[in-house]
Amino acid sequence: MQWPTVGEVWRTVTLQAGFNAAVVVAGTALLGFAAGVVGTFALLRKRALMGDALAHATLPGVALAFIVAAALGAGGKSLAVLLPGAALTGVAGVICVQLIVRHTRLTEDAAIGAVLSVFFGAGVVLLSWIQTMPTGGQAGLATFIYGQTAAMTVRDAVLMGAVAVIAAAAATLLFKEFALVAFDDAFARVQGWPVSAVDLAMMSLVVLVTVIGLQAVGLILVVAMLIIPAAAARFWTERLWRMTLIAGIIGALSGHLGASASALLPRLPVGSVIVLVSGAVFVVSMFAAPARGVVAGAARAARLRAKIARDHMLLEVGRLSSAGPGAVRINQIARARGWGALTAWLTARSLVRRGLARVRDGEVTLTGAGRAATDRLARTRALWEAYLTRYADVAPSHVDYSADLVEHILSPEIVAELESTLPGRDAPPEGAAA
Repeated sequence: MQWPTVGEVWRTVTLQAGFNAAVVVAGTALLGFAAGVVGTFALLRKRALMGDALAHATLPGVALAFIVAAALGAGGKSLAVLLPGAALTGVAGVICVQLIVRHTRLTEDAAIGAVLSVFFGAGVVLLSWIQTMPTGGQAGLATFIYGQTAAMTVRDAVLMGAVAVIAAAAATLLFKEFALVAFDDAFARVQGWPVSAVDLAMMSLVVLVTVIGLQAVGLILVVAMLIIPAAAARFWTERLWRMTLIAGIIGALSGHLGASASALLPRLPVGSVIVLVSGAVFVVSMFAAPARGVVAGAARAARLRAKIARDHMLLEVGRLSSAGPGAVRINQIARARGWGALTAWLTARSLVRRGLARVRDGEVTLTGAGRAATDRLARTRALWEAYLTRYADVAPSHVDYSADLVEHILSPEIVAELESTLPGRDAPPEGAAA
């Protein structure tokens, strides 16, 4: 395999490697954008595996369309001929899954596994039969399994790009309807929305994107173009329209780079490259996303644990110093809380940095701000315990554990509401002991 030069890579990525290559790369990028947009709703609707069944069910349709076209003397390798057959058997596979789930006790995942296996097996048998026909073997139909944009013509690429634009535009026009059905189909049905029709439109777009992506990505991996960009986008935002846009961008980037790699290395399966690119984006998103990423989540959890430790130390110092001198030894607090020496020392230093305590000779003394914070914590805990005892019917012997889980995250608004809910004798006095 001869590796391309840096100049060749740059020209291909920037669509300067020739008209044919530019059209194929642009068409695949549009396919990726449409797959990301449509896949967002499929993911939220929990139809990810349905797309996999649909993709595998298209293989016998491709083979049958080729056989019929060859028998009629037409060009069997044209996408315009093969895609209707793929769509027909793909829809048939989805219908079979729904019928099995509706009329048997099998779950949807079992039905999907059975249907995709049977349809894919039928497609492989038909491909083997085509190989024995006097029309030149499989005539390139194997590219529909793994995907290979190098085998695409300009006409195929234009058709793929045009249909992808139509699919993305349709999903945009039906954004409100898809969003409602994806998040709460029961509410939509009660409000009089045609949920079945909206569902049918959504699955029709999934069929459309799956079918046009067969030659570029291959039926084995086309479902990844629907799901991975949407799953990666979910880490970056809580807003649906932003998630849809980000998923489209990730899909377009994956398609662009995958098709460029296929143009530079024609024997390289483009579907695999597209999935690897989108998979890399998914991994980066999973770890690095600022709101829902693993690193951000771990940082939030660490900050919460540190806050809880500070609160516990303040309450412990307040309790121990109320019965003796104002200074409390750090190792005494560690024994009372069951902490290690390092945890106790780091927590004490954290209080010092915030101006809540002073540490000298291994002893902690609360500052004025620290005593005020301790009073607020004690009052919040007592308010929550009183609320649990009076309104949540929690036994007094059990409120301590429940309060310890919640007291650290009560907002000032909730504390104010508790104070208004528990007036007079029910509200604990300022500075109540924990």
